[in-house]
Amino acid sequence: MQRPIPTDVEVKFEGGNMITETDLHGKITYVNRLFIQMSGYEKEELIGKPHSLIRHPDMPKCCFQSMWETVERGYPWEGYVKNLRKDGAFYWVVVTVTPKYDESGKLCGFIAVRKPPGELTLEEIKTKYMQMMELEVCRQEKSNYIPEIFNEVQNG
Repeated sequence: MQRPIPTDVEVKFEGGNMITETDLHGKITYVNRLFIQMSGYEKEELIGKPHSLIRHPDMPKCCFQSMWETVERGYPWEGYVKNLRKDGAFYWVVVTVTPKYDESGKLCGFIAVRKPPGELTLEEIKTKYMQMMELEVCRQEKSNYIPEIFNEVQNG
């Protein structure tokens, strides 16, 4: 499936909870109706695909690296994420990703619940993410990428 070309069109996520589940490799195993509606994809287009299908190129890679490191250790992760819709538009969410366990207590996947972001905090996050993207580009150009940049900007 070809990724859409991003546009500058924002679709506001007004309310409710978008829910997805993935396997251990990030392939989508469940989507709720609101997620389908906001993403612009049909359910059949999402199930079995990598969740990164909706990753917007404006998102710093270190955010997802931090998320994967956290949830794979068994802890929940929460953050602001800019998602890419099928039509190229985007939407912002606050997502909480938690580990999912089977009956025997073995990690078997992840559950993500998205809610609308607060506007004041969203403006702060947009600025921080732009700074993080600039730092990632600078560090990649120097071949000296340091994932801890996420913590530096997040806490700085």
